[in-house]
Amino acid sequence: MIIVLKPNSSKEEIANLVDRIKEKSLKPVVFEGDERTVIHVLGNVTDDIVNSFSGKCIEKVMRILKPFKLASREHHEETTVVKVGNVEIGNENVVMIAGPCSVESEEQIMAAAEMLKKLNIKIMRASAFKPRTSPYDFQGLGIKGLKLLKKVREKTGLMVETEVMDVRDVPIAAEYVDMLRVGARNMQNYDLLKEFGKIKKPVILKRGMSATINECIMAAEYILYHGNKDVILCERGIRTFEASAYRNTLDVGAIAVLKSMTHLPVIADPSHAAGNRELIPALSKAAVAAGADGLLIEAHPNPEKALSDAAQSLYPEQLAKLMDELRPLCEAIGRKLG
Repeated sequence: MIIVLKPNSSKEEIANLVDRIKEKSLKPVVFEGDERTVIHVLGNVTDDIVNSFSGKCIEKVMRILKPFKLASREHHEETTVVKVGNVEIGNENVVMIAGPCSVESEEQIMAAAEMLKKLNIKIMRASAFKPRTSPYDFQGLGIKGLKLLKKVREKTGLMVETEVMDVRDVPIAAEYVDMLRVGARNMQNYDLLKEFGKIKKPVILKRGMSATINECIMAAEYILYHGNKDVILCERGIRTFEASAYRNTLDVGAIAVLKSMTHLPVIADPSHAAGNRELIPALSKAAVAAGADGLLIEAHPNPEKALSDAAQSLYPEQLAKLMDELRPLCEAIGRKLG
């Protein structure tokens, strides 16, 4: 439910209304605009509750019909712009976030940073914690990896992004990096999502490999509900009948649907959809054409030596070529590669 107050409503009137909402065991979220205040009411809002709110300070009361309240465009009509340092995601720019699958060593991560700097890419992706199908595969460097990412930022000025898998690691990672990521396998790890809601850092939420669009948005709702408004949705490919030609099926239509249903920025991860570096350029272009606000790309200074996702990691020259090919496409749809 949304309660729109009349212009110039007093602080006392707003406070009294907030108290009335809390008395009904509902959660008020107050948004103060230049001309008027809007209160979003979260919880089990029945018709009787809607009808019970009236008064001289209330202009109108509206129901939000969708199950996701805070992520819907009914809640926030304009697209949210998420700021990561001096980079904005959700405006006219198509933001490139690139780097290796995981932090492997100081030498490797610094070489990757220099690769990105040469291409004017401002955000590096690299995971310190790695969820792997096999317990015998490389699991990441953990805290050591976070410290190396912080070192990258201090030495190069790049902003850094990493995946977090454990509730206990969320506040720790938030101290070291500029943006955190919820991996596809953890999209419905609700305790983890709640913890992401408590931090003051942007969060990339990847769609689960078998998740519906509504389930993905509801996962974002958990983060929003617990206080973090800087959520970016990420389409990374889903499981379909195809099991050999590529790793996952990039659901390009989901990008357009998510942007119409929510006010949150939407990016795409063509690397995990493809599983094959040769397919990444085509999928990247398709995602941008569908309206993606950014791309999450795996690139490695020496993919042959990568400890994880080697087959889908771009070589430096391939990343540079992709950037060159994306620029005219972005311009053709009224955007620019940022």
